[in-house]
Parts: sequence; structure tokens; C-alpha cells
Amino acid sequence: MKNRIDQLFSEKEGEILSIYMTAGYPRLQDTVRVLKALQEHGADMVEIGIPFSDPLADGPVIQQSSQIALSNGMNLELLFTQLKEIRRSVHIPLVLMGYLNPVLRMGMEEFLRRCRETGIDGVIIPDLPPAEYEARYRALFQANGIYHSLLITPHTDDQRIKKIVSLCRGFVYLVAESSTTGARNSVVDHQRAYFRRLKEMSLPVPGLIGFGISNRETFRAACSYARGAIIGSAFIRALGESNTLSLEQRVEKFIGGIRGNND
Repeated sequence: MKNRIDQLFSEKEGEILSIYMTAGYPRLQDTVRVLKALQEHGADMVEIGIPFSDPLADGPVIQQSSQIALSNGMNLELLFTQLKEIRRSVHIPLVLMGYLNPVLRMGMEEFLRRCRETGIDGVIIPDLPPAEYEARYRALFQANGIYHSLLITPHTDDQRIKKIVSLCRGFVYLVAESSTTGARNSVVDHQRAYFRRLKEMSLPVPGLIGFGISNRETFRAACSYARGAIIGSAFIRALGESNTLSLEQRVEKFIGGIRGNND
């Protein structure tokens, strides 16, 4: 079976919308509910965040959602249990994003086996160094058919970019700013220069821009330089808002705003 990430990029040319959600947030049993709502209302792909107590790459919004999810009782074992039947109802690509400690606690081989059996298409582990991935884990990922997406930042030089991209399968994560995650309202000049540099390199793997993408304006700006964009903090904030809307209605309203359906 073709990996769903490859299938998505082969079938859709641009404006690919990937949404980051935290497993077990806002409530422990909301993981599958949020996934179904994201698929129904137009997300192309979902990154499911594995809650972790020390998420170094994440800003305050995602950090708080992780803390709430951990307090709710979420952990990697429970997440796989919740996702056990997910492919009966959710068909868009699913990527697990988390830090190395929980994965190593389970064991990389066991983690990848569970990913394969669950129907997970890819994994992002920001604190797994590319060299360590290549030397110790790349063959294991390939044996299980699980894609690994690595991150490029504005400070990554061209030679290292080419090396990182050579290790990626599915897509490469283009970090928009040298800081932690967090919603921002615009794309500034130095970011556009960085995006142009990447675009001119004609990378052989599709790129998705993440960190700071928060609304229709920043999403469309990012999509003019890459195949799509990833939104995390702004979605988490919308999901946690206290209002009269149901969880599904909050998802619909947020995705509609990004897609321009609410104009």
C-alpha cells in the first residue's frame, strides 16, 4: 500500500493544510473525536502530539496543552490504545510528533511496530539528531514503512539542508523561525528571504512550513513558498476556548477560517 503522505502530495498540488493536535487534549477521550472532526472539515493531514513534560521546541500554548493532557492521564501506551481502530474512520495521513524519551522508554523497535499496526504514516522526533537517526534507526523505520520527517531551520546551511533532506521521506519540516512554536500574525521579510532560498534549492522532498503559522494570511503566504503549512498553537488555542460551541464546531470554525470558508 502506498504511504498516505506520498498519496496526498501526488494528488494535491498546493495549500496542503496539516494541523497539529495534542493527544488527550482538551480532555483525555477527545483524541479520536478531534481527529474525525479535522478530517471532516478539511484538514489534509494531522500531526498527533505525544504529550511530554519537557517539550523544548514548543511554545507556551502547546506546553500548556501537554501539561493538561498529562494531567488527564495521557501517555504513549494509552495513545496507541485510543488509535487502535482509527483507520476504520480516518483516512488522511497521520503523523506522530513527540520527543525521544517516551519513544526510547517504549523502545524504538516496539514504537515503530505499534505505529505500523495502527496505521501511522510518519513520525517527527525533533530531538533525534539526523546522524543518530541515520546510524541507528533509519533501517528500522524503513523496515516498518514509517516515514521520518526532519527539521530545517533558518540557520541550517545549504550543505546540511541537502543532507537532512536526503534522510527525509514524505516531507521535510521547514521551521519558519529560530524559536519555539507559537502563533504569529504575519510573515516578515527575513522569513520570506529564507523561504525563497529554500524554494530556489528545488529540494527533492516536498516542504511544509511550520512554527508561527496561525491564520489565513500566514497560511497563504507560507503556501506561496512551499507545498503547504503546519498549524499548531493557533489550533490548540481555538480548541481550548471557553464558549458555547461544541468541540466539532470549534474545529469547523477554525479550519473554515484558514481555508477562507468564513469570508
